[in-house]
Amino acid sequence: MSSPFTTPTPAGAPSRPAASPHPAPQPGADLGLLLLRLAVGLTMAAHGSQKLFGWFDGSGLDGTAGNFAADGYKAAKTMAWVAALTETFCGLGLAIGLLTPLAGAGILGIMLNAIAVKWGSGFFSPQGIEYDLVLLAGAVSLALVGPGRLAADALLPVLRDHRFSRGVAAVVLGAVSAAFVLVVLRD
Repeated sequence: MSSPFTTPTPAGAPSRPAASPHPAPQPGADLGLLLLRLAVGLTMAAHGSQKLFGWFDGSGLDGTAGNFAADGYKAAKTMAWVAALTETFCGLGLAIGLLTPLAGAGILGIMLNAIAVKWGSGFFSPQGIEYDLVLLAGAVSLALVGPGRLAADALLPVLRDHRFSRGVAAVVLGAVSAAFVLVVLRD
C-alpha cells in the first residue's frame, strides 16, 4: 500500500516524496518582500508628508496645488489633497503590509501620473522618470506577489492568502484611475 505522500515507483527504485501543492515557506522571500515594502512604502509616505504637512523641506498643500496647476491639472487644490493622502496612506499601508494590493494600486496611480507629467524630460533624474519608474515597479510587484508573511495582511483572515487575481484587479484599478485623472482631470 502506498502512502499519499509518495509517488509510485518501479520495483526496486527508491521512492520519492510527492511534490506538495503548496511550496515550503521561503524565509528569504518574506524578508525580501518586507525590505521592498519598507523601501517603497516609507519613501512614498515621506514624499506624501512633504505634500500634506510640508515636512522634509516639502512644499505643503499650497505649494503642491501650485505645482498641479502648473502641470495642467483641473481642481489643483483637490488634486493636491488626493495626491498627498494617497502617497502618505498607501505608502504606510505598503510599508506595514496592510491592504497591500490596494496600497500598491494607489502608488501605481500616483506614479503613472508623475511619469506622464515628466514624459519627454529624459530617463535620468532629476527631471527624468527613472525614480518614478522604480517606485511604480516596486508597487506593482508587491500588488501582484503579495506582502509576504511578515505583514499585517497575514494577520487578517480574508487577506491571509494572497490571490494573484486580487493583485491583477488592483493593478487594473490603479491604471484605470490614473488614466481617468490624466484624461479627464488634466488639460
